[in-house]
Parts: sequence; structure tokens; C-alpha cells
Amino acid sequence: MSATTLTADEPVRFYDLDEHPHPEGHSTMLGFWIYLMSDCLIFAILFACYAVLGGSYAAGPAPKDLFDLKLIALNTAMLLFSSITYGFAVLQMQQGRVKGVQLWLAVTGLFGLAFLGIELYEFHHLIEIGATPQRSAFLSAFFTLVGTHGLHVTFGIIWLVTLMVQLSKHGLIAANKRRVMCLSMFWHFLDVVWIGVFTFVYLTGVLR
Repeated sequence: MSATTLTADEPVRFYDLDEHPHPEGHSTMLGFWIYLMSDCLIFAILFACYAVLGGSYAAGPAPKDLFDLKLIALNTAMLLFSSITYGFAVLQMQQGRVKGVQLWLAVTGLFGLAFLGIELYEFHHLIEIGATPQRSAFLSAFFTLVGTHGLHVTFGIIWLVTLMVQLSKHGLIAANKRRVMCLSMFWHFLDVVWIGVFTFVYLTGVLR
């Protein structure tokens, strides 16, 4: 309770009572954590659907007939490298180097584009040989799960380019630092999800 003494003629001012400081950007970070939790639920549902439908081939091709583990391992490496380079961008931000941040963000974006390029090549190859989402429940679940992750990576790259423009205009202001950290959490989250996809969908599917 505030130590301010109120007189009979002075109106009660509620902001004098139990004032608590709210750090700048606190609501932004909290809102972003809530968003990430909702994304976790989305991917949990997609993984659950794949667990149920992943063995329904409808007399069609199975994972071991379709997946090229060497190509998928290369794709996984692209995303893992992108997380490492994003970490370098955060280190440059902590040292106050705008150009260093932009450089490593650009490298991260290139790795992300390489990941998307390999994924689109895989989708094109599967569709070309008749392994379309309509072919079986397994393929429907596969395209939905992997495609949703690919869309998230696409949005992440768009966000990354937008952030680079904001950094070039305004530098490392507090708002841009928060954006760098929010995108960092999002990017690493996608990396963790992809490790789950690689293990649960590709690796387990080929070894099944």
C-alpha cells in the first residue's frame, strides 16, 4: 500500500495504490510465448494424426519405397546449420554490431531457402511418381505434417527479411532486439519440430 496520505478533499487515485513496474516489451514476449504454445498444440495434433494414419497405405507405396534418407539428412543439416548461424546473429546483437547481425541473418535465410528448395523437390518428385495426398491416408498425413512445417519455415524467412530491413533503418533499438529474440525462439522451435519429423516420419518409416 502506498504511503501517500489522502485528505477528505483529495480524490482517490487508484494508480497511487500498489503500483508495479511493467518492463517494456514484457507483454510482447508473453504474447509470443502463448503463440508458440498454440503452435506446439497444432504440431502435436498433426503428429498424433500421423501416428494413427501413418500405417494406412491403401495398397500403395510405403515410406521405405518413397523416402531418400540421404536427401532428407542433407535437408536436416541445412536447418540445423541455420539454427547455428542464427545463434551467431544473436551473439553479434549482444555485442552491438548491426552489420554482423544482418550478415548472419542473411546466412540463416540462405540455409532456410536451401531447406525449402530440397523439400519442394521432394514433394515434386513424390507427386510426379503418383504418391499424391489423395493416394492414401499415410500420404495425406505426411503432406499435411511436413507441408505445415514448410509453411512455418516460409513465414520465418519472410519475417527474417522484414527484420533485416528494420535493422537497416533503425539499428539495434530495444524493439528490434525483442524481434530478434522472438524470431530466434521461433526458428529454434522449427528446428526441434523438424528433428521430430525426421525421427518419427522419415527414419522410423524407413526402418519399419
